[in-house]
Amino acid sequence: MGVVADAALGAGGSVTGVMTEQLVTAEVAHLGLTELEVVPTMHARKARMAELSDGVIVLPGGFGTLDETFEMITWNQLGLVAVPVVFLDVAGYFAPLFDFIDLSVSTGFVSPANAALARRASSVVDAVEQAVAAPDAYTPKWLG
Repeated sequence: MGVVADAALGAGGSVTGVMTEQLVTAEVAHLGLTELEVVPTMHARKARMAELSDGVIVLPGGFGTLDETFEMITWNQLGLVAVPVVFLDVAGYFAPLFDFIDLSVSTGFVSPANAALARRASSVVDAVEQAVAAPDAYTPKWLG
């Protein structure tokens, strides 16, 4: 994420980071950001990032990335937020994940409306366009 932050700053943009006290103490924080908010827990971090977000673009990553992403999708599913979530599928990285989502729909564990909350883009331009577009209409999880 530091590379993305540096590119945004280098292009004249502003960048707000949200990190836990633990990561700041471990000296993982990017100290050159426009603003750095320090929160006590990962849950507080995710909640704050949700408050600050109008749209989310997910880059390839590991378990932390998936945790944050699926919590945001779940919050959309429950109507707690209305924020587009777009996976930037670099070199097919997220293809197996979307296969799993399709399987979840075909086996009846996820509704098609809720599966659509996980958007997919193959280019940065497409990802940005989707992330700033209107969010999907709220479909109650237990009814949709």
